[in-house]
Amino acid sequence: MKFEVQKELLLNGIQKIQGVITSRATLPILSHILLEVTQDTLRLTATDLDIGISCVIPVETRESGAITVPAKRFSDIIKELPSDTININTKKNNLIIIEAESCQFKILGLNKEDFPKLPEIKEGRAIKLEQADLKHMLQLTSFAVSYDETRYILNGMLLQIQDNKLTLVSTDGKRLAYFEKTLQQTSDKTVHIIIPIKVLHELSRNLQEGTLSLLVGHNQALFDLNDMIIISRLIEGEFPDYQQVIPKTSDNKMRVSRDGFLLALKRASLLTTPDYQAVKLEIFKNKLVVSKSTPDIGEHREEVSIVYQGKEIAIGFNPQYLIDVLKNLGEETIELELTDSEKPGVIRVNGYVYIVLPMRLG
Repeated sequence: MKFEVQKELLLNGIQKIQGVITSRATLPILSHILLEVTQDTLRLTATDLDIGISCVIPVETRESGAITVPAKRFSDIIKELPSDTININTKKNNLIIIEAESCQFKILGLNKEDFPKLPEIKEGRAIKLEQADLKHMLQLTSFAVSYDETRYILNGMLLQIQDNKLTLVSTDGKRLAYFEKTLQQTSDKTVHIIIPIKVLHELSRNLQEGTLSLLVGHNQALFDLNDMIIISRLIEGEFPDYQQVIPKTSDNKMRVSRDGFLLALKRASLLTTPDYQAVKLEIFKNKLVVSKSTPDIGEHREEVSIVYQGKEIAIGFNPQYLIDVLKNLGEETIELELTDSEKPGVIRVNGYVYIVLPMRLG
């Protein structure tokens, strides 16, 4: 194997796939990147056995071949090389020679045969999705996924395609994020899958412009982002019936500046502790009082202007659950639906619904 590559292109390729590589891998080969050189292309592949990612970059091929390289050491070396043009070739016994100007590194790789093969999904027709739309939808839903491993089914997001609509739903049991969007291209296929949180992070990180192709096989999904492929095992099981949880629209709405509300919550959250998480919201006619009192630490109180004509309510929320959604919404003003101190707060914006359960005060 022998090729010449531009440093920036190679680093960009490594960055795209390195999210699935762990230094604590039980198998040494899983901390490696598979390099496969064919005519004028280099394919880089990484996997943790649950998720596989591969991407393609242009190179000047002098000799085709394949080998695996230790990911972190290879990445560190490439970053520090003095020149924009890098020459890489392999010798016997998996020796890799990396050269740039007068600088040379020799490192040992592992045989390509030891690297796990990524599964192939051959069944079905690909569904086309807009990358920018999916990225926006993930931005407003992925933070509500649960990290509690005892609730394995909630450690992922429901992706549903039905009747020409794409729906994403995530919940950790204390809040729920739901986003529905009409597909630009018609699809007669029905999809109902639960995507693991790690895949959601990799998608969010790498989605750009243009379209992607989604292929779903038995317990696996493949996302083809044109120059990059992400393939993953899916979470098996029945996702909770989210439709039962979404309340009917309430007329009791507090209209507030998103930025003003967000900053007030951030300031109040400075006094939260694991034992005293709830921030108090007191809603009066055209006035919101955000307050936090924590024993042995201190107090905070702040008034925010709102538009509100309903009954007075005092309610407690985990401030982080509101901060998560407010910092990702793009609207200048938002409406928070409230019915009473024991019912969830709801934010609705153009096909998006966010529900958050209240917390006991005191």
